[in-house]
Amino acid sequence: MDTIVIQVNETEELTKLRKKLAHYQINSNNPYILFAAKKEGISVSIYTSGKVVFQGKKPQPLVKSLGFPVMKEQKTISSNQNIAMIGSDEVGNGSYFGGIVVVASFVEPKDYSFLKELGVDDSKTLTDYKIREIAPLLQEKILHKSLLLSPSKYNEVVGQGLKHNAVSVKVALHNQAIYLLLQQGVKPKKIVIDAFTSQKNYEAYLSKEQNRFSNPLIFEEKAEGKYLAVAVSSIIARYLFLKNLDELGESIGVNLPSGAGHQSDQVASEIIKKFGLSTLSHLAKLHFKNTEKAKNLI
Repeated sequence: MDTIVIQVNETEELTKLRKKLAHYQINSNNPYILFAAKKEGISVSIYTSGKVVFQGKKPQPLVKSLGFPVMKEQKTISSNQNIAMIGSDEVGNGSYFGGIVVVASFVEPKDYSFLKELGVDDSKTLTDYKIREIAPLLQEKILHKSLLLSPSKYNEVVGQGLKHNAVSVKVALHNQAIYLLLQQGVKPKKIVIDAFTSQKNYEAYLSKEQNRFSNPLIFEEKAEGKYLAVAVSSIIARYLFLKNLDELGESIGVNLPSGAGHQSDQVASEIIKKFGLSTLSHLAKLHFKNTEKAKNLI
């Protein structure tokens, strides 16, 4: 499947496009899609940001017939990632509320034009609004594996006297996500992990894992800003973390904050007073200092 992304900044142009495709309109559950249609086997999605995304087999004729130019593929990818790669990243380990999400993504040079047009970058430079908008497209287009460790499961395995500590559990998640992706038959020339510990430390914890693979690993700090494969994983992971945070909050009717600041202490104290510590254990990582701070606020 091919993808063409066009940025349209004029409201009038978008209105005209919607009129042209009105007879082909289809429903979309994505809140960031203003209008969706399917014509000649090509899906057309108009996003709230003004991006128009064409997806399908050979979308160029439809794009041209609607009056848009078809840009040639960009050739600006740096040589250090101009190969098939797996990139792995995690989100949520620094947040009191919510779980930990690890994503491993397989990106090939043929994907670069799509990713650049979509605005893929280090997820830390993107707003949550932008991440919620583009992550579903990445999930559909890019082969990946995602793992979510819920707060309740986290509390069962991480802490003093338990199976894992805060670092070893991330080693286990990264290893499993990459392992599952490799099991699908992908052939990466390089596997990069956004470094959260030293390679020596990673390998020490890895020795305890059952599922192993022989591919060498590369650890780089701030890798999500250097490699598209890691950036894709970072964006999908942030998106899944935010969804999990929303769902956990909705389950008790409370807006759960991201991070581990004073706001988290206050919200946790209210949850303990209203629902008890057992409910908090399903929403937050209890070994964080926030738990004791929340108790002291009561």
